Amino acid sequence: MITVTEQAAAKIRDLLAEQEDAELCLRLSVDKGGCEGYSYGMAFDQGPAVDDVVVEAHGVRVLLDTTAARVLAGAQVDYVNTVMGQGFAVRNPNAVSTCGCGHSFKTADDAGAAEPCGADGRGCS
Repeated sequence: MITVTEQAAAKIRDLLAEQEDAELCLRLSVDKGGCEGYSYGMAFDQGPAVDDVVVEAHGVRVLLDTTAARVLAGAQVDYVNTVMGQGFAVRNPNAVSTCGCGHSFKTADDAGAAEPCGADGRGCS
């Protein structure tokens, strides 16, 4: 199971309100790729699939497929606003290694499928 902070839920509500579709949810995903093996993804979705995990927190629903639920077990989704920028942050306790940009990771049990994410083919850092 994941947790969603109040700040993240507030931003998700704002983004969903802009879509003008009360049925939409946020899907949190992990895809093989990125310079460490997995990369995080977020997108709007109409609703859960049969085998999705549904997390309800602070008035929002976040959907995870079985792979994301496994790889992100115990993770926290937050929304941060710092001098360096603002955006969603996933604090994943299963990540044993991350790339310099913070968008890709690998776990101790599954390295994913790493691929260069920099334009020059040398990764993110």
